[in-house]
Amino acid sequence: MSELPDPETGGDNAAIYSVSEISQSLKRTVEERFAHVRVRGEISGLSRPASGHMYLSLKDEKAVLDGVCWRGTVGRLGLEPEDGLEVIVTGRLSTYPGRSRYQIIIESMEVAGEGALLKLLEDRRKKLLGEGLFEQERKQELPFLPEVIGVVTSPTGAVIRDILHRLRDRFPRHVLVWPVIVQGEGAAGQIAAAIEGFNALAPGGDVPRPDLLIVARGGGSLEDLWAFNEEVVVRAAAASDIPLISAVGHETDTTLIDHASDRRAPTPTAAAEMAVPVRAELMAQLNDDGTRLLRASARIIDGAAKDVGNLARRLPRPAQLVEEAEQRLDERAQRLARAKDVLLQNRTAELSRLGAGLISPARQIAAKQDQFGAQVQAFGRAFTRILEIKDADLQRLARVLDSVSYQRVLDRGFALVTGKDDAPVLSASGAAPGDEWQVHFRDGAVAATVSGDGPPKPKKKEKRAKDTSNDPQGTLL
Repeated sequence: MSELPDPETGGDNAAIYSVSEISQSLKRTVEERFAHVRVRGEISGLSRPASGHMYLSLKDEKAVLDGVCWRGTVGRLGLEPEDGLEVIVTGRLSTYPGRSRYQIIIESMEVAGEGALLKLLEDRRKKLLGEGLFEQERKQELPFLPEVIGVVTSPTGAVIRDILHRLRDRFPRHVLVWPVIVQGEGAAGQIAAAIEGFNALAPGGDVPRPDLLIVARGGGSLEDLWAFNEEVVVRAAAASDIPLISAVGHETDTTLIDHASDRRAPTPTAAAEMAVPVRAELMAQLNDDGTRLLRASARIIDGAAKDVGNLARRLPRPAQLVEEAEQRLDERAQRLARAKDVLLQNRTAELSRLGAGLISPARQIAAKQDQFGAQVQAFGRAFTRILEIKDADLQRLARVLDSVSYQRVLDRGFALVTGKDDAPVLSASGAAPGDEWQVHFRDGAVAATVSGDGPPKPKKKEKRAKDTSNDPQGTLL
């Protein structure tokens, strides 16, 4: 028990302490007496300010205990606290002298009871399902024969030995092991970091990037397997670009990573069987396929040889074909020699005949030059006449166009009124107060604004008296 400092004494010999002395003495007493306690209660009033610390209250039917978890400890809790969750926390009691309150400094936290765990698990499953992390469309096909397999598991357990043994039996592959703890504080963070680390490896780097991942551990209770239900692990598995097999627990064990993975294996050994085919079976299949291929090729070659033989028997002897061709060649060579002499004679006679009727090229050129000169003179005269006619037409049309131009009307003292888009205003009925107009005169334009209450009403035409001076019938009025 901590001793209080010597108090002052009053007139009635009662000890007098300062508030700070009492508070500090109580703090030391509580911390020495309750240096390590485990408390069970329901979380309420959970808050996380910007400092990163976590404040909450633990309550039961009769009392409430304040709790605080410092920022460095929050990340190592291994679960996501929430209001209404019943937990067991481990820590030490202390006091907060500033408000005369006592509280528990939380060092670890676990869910109280399997029922609460199952409720938390179901709530988390529904949340992640709603986000689409378990959709079948997100899942990838496993490679048929991966070159490198990455395994996330404990390096000392039987799981890794079972996986390696099964891979050696079926089809030896290059295996990379990322050692992690698979239960307890910090397990979820290590597992998620391992999945993300394998995905971060660059293809062709010093450390080969796996073609397939296996996340595995042996069986256990719900609490033992809880790390594989944490959101950080499930999200890392769902975001993996490398196809992932989850092999957590025994066949009856199901964790949330099983829903997010591309394939779930009932056991770690089954995961190794899913990862690679059996080499001996592949070799046997390959030998069988090779034998069938050779037999099929032999049958095709035999059939083709028979077809060639049948066709060969139908062909005449090559010597006979050559003899007939030689005979035809000799005959055509003789005919060609005779035809050449006849053709040469005919062409010579034709050339002589045509040469006698030819006109001298110089005479032909002179005649064409005279003809061309006459045509050039005639064309010049015709072109000059056409220009004169077109010029007269143009002058006449210009005079007609000028006579009907609105500019000539303006020259006589009239004005042109245009509205928007320079459209002419043709009627007063189209005017509205406030309209902006342009009034064009002979020497320029001025702006005008329509005022008044609206367009003037059209005047009624006066009826003219009927002229009856020339009407022989006359009128009575």
